Amino acid sequence: MDLAELLDRTGLDVLDHLERQATIPVLDGPQAQGDLIVLPLSMLTPVDLLIGARWRPVPLEGVELVRGAAGNNPHTLVAESGACQWTTAVRDPLGLGIVAFENTAPAYLVHPEHGGSGVAAGCWLVRRQQERGVGARKGNMLIAD
Repeated sequence: MDLAELLDRTGLDVLDHLERQATIPVLDGPQAQGDLIVLPLSMLTPVDLLIGARWRPVPLEGVELVRGAAGNNPHTLVAESGACQWTTAVRDPLGLGIVAFENTAPAYLVHPEHGGSGVAAGCWLVRRQQERGVGARKGNMLIAD
């Protein structure tokens, strides 16, 4: 699938500098998009899905996973109808896990600045990025691009 087709399907948009005819790669391993990292759940033994987790289908317009610090640049998970479900009921000892999703066909993350990235069928954990603060901002801080 190319970026233009994905944007047509979802009604989402990206910045003008991105090549809309570019094919979106679909990866079956760890990947990052800006301040998010997508990891196969099978790689993360200390991460658990909570018992009784409420799984919701990803609608055609997608699910906004996180938005940038100034309220811009959302990361949106999109998939074909019936091909992906998601839940926030994850226990991540690092405290960085925001959502788990399971897809039977490629799912995509869309971001205005980064374009699209494809995620092969599987069960995945999406984590936020954190950095260690310095000076007056000591401690760990979540990154929001």
